[in-house]
Amino acid sequence: MKDNIEEFERKFTRQVGARVSLVEYSDGDCIFLDPTLRNCTVYHARPSQCRTWPFWASNLKSPRTWGLAASNCPGCNQGPLYSIQEIEKRVDHEM
Repeated sequence: MKDNIEEFERKFTRQVGARVSLVEYSDGDCIFLDPTLRNCTVYHARPSQCRTWPFWASNLKSPRTWGLAASNCPGCNQGPLYSIQEIEKRVDHEM
Protein backbone atom coordinates (compact mmCIF):
# COMPACT_ATOMS: atom_id res chain seq x y z
CA MET A 1 0.00 0.00 0.00
CA LYS A 2 2.83 2.42 0.88
CA ASP A 3 4.36 1.85 -2.56
CA ASN A 4 1.03 2.71 -4.20
CA ILE A 5 0.78 5.97 -2.25
CA GLU A 6 4.37 6.93 -3.04
CA GLU A 7 3.86 6.10 -6.72
CA PHE A 8 0.66 8.15 -6.81
CA GLU A 9 2.39 11.11 -5.16
CA ARG A 10 5.33 10.88 -7.56
CA LYS A 11 3.06 10.80 -10.61
CA PHE A 12 0.24 13.16 -9.65
CA THR A 13 1.46 15.69 -7.09
CA ARG A 14 4.02 18.47 -6.88
CA GLN A 15 5.43 20.60 -4.08
CA VAL A 16 4.14 24.19 -3.98
CA GLY A 17 5.87 26.00 -1.14
CA ALA A 18 4.99 24.11 2.03
CA ARG A 19 2.01 22.38 0.41
CA VAL A 20 1.60 19.43 -1.90
CA SER A 21 -0.68 20.10 -4.87
CA LEU A 22 -2.15 17.98 -7.63
CA VAL A 23 -0.46 18.26 -10.99
CA GLU A 24 -2.28 20.42 -13.53
CA TYR A 25 -2.20 20.70 -17.29
CA SER A 26 -0.69 23.84 -18.81
CA ASP A 27 -4.19 25.37 -19.06
CA GLY A 28 -4.66 24.97 -15.28
CA ASP A 29 -7.06 22.03 -15.47
CA CYS A 30 -6.51 19.23 -12.99
CA ILE A 31 -5.27 15.99 -14.51
CA PHE A 32 -8.32 14.27 -13.05
CA LEU A 33 -10.81 16.57 -14.76
CA ASP A 34 -12.55 14.91 -17.69
CA PRO A 35 -11.99 17.43 -20.51
CA THR A 36 -15.21 16.55 -22.33
CA LEU A 37 -17.67 16.18 -19.46
CA ARG A 38 -15.84 18.77 -17.29
CA ASN A 39 -16.26 16.70 -14.14
CA CYS A 40 -13.88 15.03 -11.72
CA THR A 41 -12.92 11.45 -12.54
CA VAL A 42 -11.87 10.71 -8.93
CA TYR A 43 -14.61 12.68 -7.17
CA HIS A 44 -15.31 10.18 -4.39
CA ALA A 45 -11.60 9.78 -3.61
CA ARG A 46 -10.54 13.39 -4.19
CA PRO A 47 -7.95 14.91 -1.83
CA SER A 48 -8.73 17.59 0.76
CA GLN A 49 -7.40 20.21 -1.67
CA CYS A 50 -10.44 19.47 -3.82
CA ARG A 51 -12.95 18.72 -1.07
CA THR A 52 -12.41 22.17 0.46
CA TRP A 53 -12.61 24.08 -2.85
CA PRO A 54 -13.88 26.81 -3.25
CA PHE A 55 -13.65 27.62 0.48
CA TRP A 56 -9.94 28.44 0.39
CA ALA A 57 -8.72 31.51 2.25
CA SER A 58 -7.60 33.07 -1.03
CA ASN A 59 -11.15 32.85 -2.42
CA LEU A 60 -12.78 34.12 0.78
CA LYS A 61 -10.76 37.34 1.06
CA SER A 62 -13.41 39.48 -0.61
CA PRO A 63 -16.46 39.36 -2.86
CA ARG A 64 -14.10 40.11 -5.78
CA THR A 65 -11.85 37.09 -5.11
CA TRP A 66 -14.91 34.88 -4.66
CA GLY A 67 -16.28 36.19 -7.97
CA LEU A 68 -13.01 35.39 -9.75
CA ALA A 69 -13.05 31.83 -8.42
CA ALA A 70 -16.72 31.43 -9.34
CA SER A 71 -16.13 32.70 -12.87
CA ASN A 72 -13.72 29.81 -13.47
CA CYS A 73 -15.60 27.09 -11.63
CA PRO A 74 -18.99 25.81 -12.83
CA GLY A 75 -19.73 24.39 -9.36
CA CYS A 76 -19.41 27.72 -7.52
CA ASN A 77 -22.65 29.40 -6.48
CA GLN A 78 -24.55 26.16 -7.07
CA GLY A 79 -26.33 24.13 -4.43
CA PRO A 80 -27.20 25.18 -0.87
CA LEU A 81 -25.94 28.42 0.69
CA TYR A 82 -23.76 27.84 3.78
CA SER A 83 -23.06 30.23 6.64
CA ILE A 84 -19.46 31.24 7.29
CA GLN A 85 -19.58 29.14 10.48
CA GLU A 86 -20.55 26.02 8.51
CA ILE A 87 -17.85 26.70 5.93
CA GLU A 88 -15.19 27.13 8.63
CA LYS A 89 -16.37 23.93 10.36
CA ARG A 90 -16.11 21.97 7.10
CA VAL A 91 -12.68 23.41 6.23
CA ASP A 92 -11.36 22.69 9.75
CA HIS A 93 -12.67 19.13 9.49
CA GLU A 94 -10.93 18.54 6.15
CA MET A 95 -7.58 20.06 7.06
